[in-house]
Order: sequence, then C-alpha cells, then structure tokens
Amino acid sequence: MAQTGSLGVRAFTSRAQLPVADATVVITQKSSDGKHRVLSLQRTDANGNIRPVRITAPPTAESTRPSAGQQPYSRCDIWVEHPEYELMLIEDVQIFPGEQSLQLVELDPLVAGESWGSRSNVRVITGQNL
Repeated sequence: MAQTGSLGVRAFTSRAQLPVADATVVITQKSSDGKHRVLSLQRTDANGNIRPVRITAPPTAESTRPSAGQQPYSRCDIWVEHPEYELMLIEDVQIFPGEQSLQLVELDPLVAGESWGSRSNVRVITGQNL
C-alpha cells in the first residue's frame, strides 16, 4: 500500500540566502512513458517558500529493506523560474514515506543584457545506496 511523504521548496540567492519571492515552482513526476505529470504549481512567498506538497511514496518497509530492483523512495523534479534569475531544474529529488523533505534552491541572478531563459542550471540528485 502506497504512503506519502512531503516536499517543501525554498528559493534564495547569494551566500546570504536572501529569499526570492514570486518565483514559479513546478514539481513534476515522470510517468513510466517518460512524460512529466505536474504535481504542483506554486509561487514562492516573501520568504522564498512554497506550501509543502504531498507526494506518493513506496511503503516504509521498502525504504528499510528494499527489494531487488525496487526503489525505496519516489522521485520528482523541481523547476524554479523567475525573470531576474536563471532557470533551475533539479532532477530526481527523493521522497521517502512519512518524511518531509526541504529542497533548498539557490538561484543565480542574470547579468545585465541577459534575457530570461537564456541560461539554465540543471542538477541531478544521485540515488541513495540503501
């Protein structure tokens, strides 16, 4: 029986972790045919946060004793965009049952003369070896 975990996102810029308000955050999950299914579409608040999103995850037993060929967690992708920053894509974020994860997303400002969408940053999270 499937369970759920939850995912929060906080967008910020610079080492001072200044919040990025009004960024668009899209959380997707790839289906078996490789297409993305949108789980959540939100804008960050004044603190750079979105409301946590509940995501289906495998049963807890799979995370403590995964079966051969079974992933003990669900995966999702996070797209964060704002007109003043480069687009950020984080792939394969892991969601465990009964746990709330927080993904910190550092956005790099665009430099003078660059237009939105001219640069993007992709990060892939490596699966845990449980």
